[in-house]
Amino acid sequence: MQNDFKINHLKNNPTMEGLALLRSGIVYSEEDGEQQTLDLLLPWSVGIAGDTQKKHPLLVFVQGSGWTTPDRGLEIPQLSSYARAGYVVATVGHRDYTKGHQFPAYLNDVKCAIRFLRKNADFYGIDTERVALWGTSSGGNTALLIGLTAGDPRYETANYAGYSDAVSAVVSCFAPTDVRWFAEQNRDNPEFCSILSGMFGPDPETWTEQCHEMSPVCHTHPQALLPPFLLLHGDADMLVDFGQMKDMYRVLLDCGASVEAWQVDGAEHEGNFWSDEVHEVIRAFIDRHVMR
Repeated sequence: MQNDFKINHLKNNPTMEGLALLRSGIVYSEEDGEQQTLDLLLPWSVGIAGDTQKKHPLLVFVQGSGWTTPDRGLEIPQLSSYARAGYVVATVGHRDYTKGHQFPAYLNDVKCAIRFLRKNADFYGIDTERVALWGTSSGGNTALLIGLTAGDPRYETANYAGYSDAVSAVVSCFAPTDVRWFAEQNRDNPEFCSILSGMFGPDPETWTEQCHEMSPVCHTHPQALLPPFLLLHGDADMLVDFGQMKDMYRVLLDCGASVEAWQVDGAEHEGNFWSDEVHEVIRAFIDRHVMR
């Protein structure tokens, strides 16, 4: 008796398209004797096959943490979709103000990470001319500051001197954009004053100037050569007021920057902020400016 069976056929994937892997704990700095690390999501064509001839756009992500130690694993599942689409994705750690690392340590670190990735671009298959930066909350504050202060010597360390920290596009989600406002609103709040003391030092006389330096709204200049910006914020955010995004939007428009802003209806800080529509807007913006 003849066995009647059928074997179906599928094509293989010679270019390993649509596949990604994670490399964790890559040291990019040892500032103050403390190792700072980042995690990389790489297309398999780079991480498995070792093909670094084709250069991929870079997406640098900074997780919100209140300027403490970022939980880099929080968004890796979402970020992996970018690596599967051909991006090299870095999610970056930075120094923690609660461990004695005052402003601008966190900013210096993320700038340093961008320079590290440019220095090692050939090893990781990165196109140094296509770099997007995305941050949430305090990470959004970082992303905005970096987009506005490319090459500023006040925020550079000696590591990887000669490599640029400039980016091609900036995405900021529910970011504190005017730290001066927070200081004014909470000047009688001992808990917030403790944060300011940890971030800026114990002398309140210095806080006003340093809040100014830490506020992206204070770093815009007419005729400055700036990357395009995408701003998103929930109108039910009880931690960072929605007005912070509106203020940032206005000052970017006033200085002639390319900027678009999105209100996420009923969204809080993190949590229910993340919808498919939010991710689609972010993805379209990043693709438009760096995936060419």
